[in-house]
Amino acid sequence: MKNILLAVLFIAVVILGFMYWEQKNNEKESLEESTALIQKQIRNVGKLVVTEGSFTQVFTYKNSKSLYFDVLSARKKALIVVNADVTIAYDLSKLDIEVDEENRRVIIKNIPKEEININPNIKYYDVTQDYLNQFEAEDYNKIKDRIDKNLQDKIENSSLKSNAQNRLISELQKIYILTNSMGWTLEYHDTEINDNNMLESIRI
Repeated sequence: MKNILLAVLFIAVVILGFMYWEQKNNEKESLEESTALIQKQIRNVGKLVVTEGSFTQVFTYKNSKSLYFDVLSARKKALIVVNADVTIAYDLSKLDIEVDEENRRVIIKNIPKEEININPNIKYYDVTQDYLNQFEAEDYNKIKDRIDKNLQDKIENSSLKSNAQNRLISELQKIYILTNSMGWTLEYHDTEINDNNMLESIRI
């Protein structure tokens, strides 16, 4: 009888041990599966997000040069039409993200700055110039510098940058939705992201 009890007890211990091992193994497989899915989603997000815009501007350039003790003056002027294509891009392959498997955390450590690319198409019309004050390379360089500065100001005051950031946030929300649905947490620097509104308030 004693041997039977020992045998039953031994079998029970073996079964419980097997069930415990199987549960732990399932947890490990689930964790590895979750981690792989999150890493795959991060790779999918890691692309180039581009927002495009265009600007058209018209400038008038004038220059006057005094000659012979201000007795005479030589003038030059031009009408300038600028059509500029502008792109604002976030290269999300440069996202610095750490995946903490043990604590089920995804930490966004750094978000790349936007890359602004301006391609102006500059055309000159109604160009007039006196013989003693003609257009030179210095004039064209000066005009281009002023146009570039003006375009940069236009971009800053337009909705182009905010639209680009909205697209960036939309991509980051994909990571948040996945981590939240799987019981993981998403953090940016030292702050835990608890909802989409927190993502929208991120300042790059």
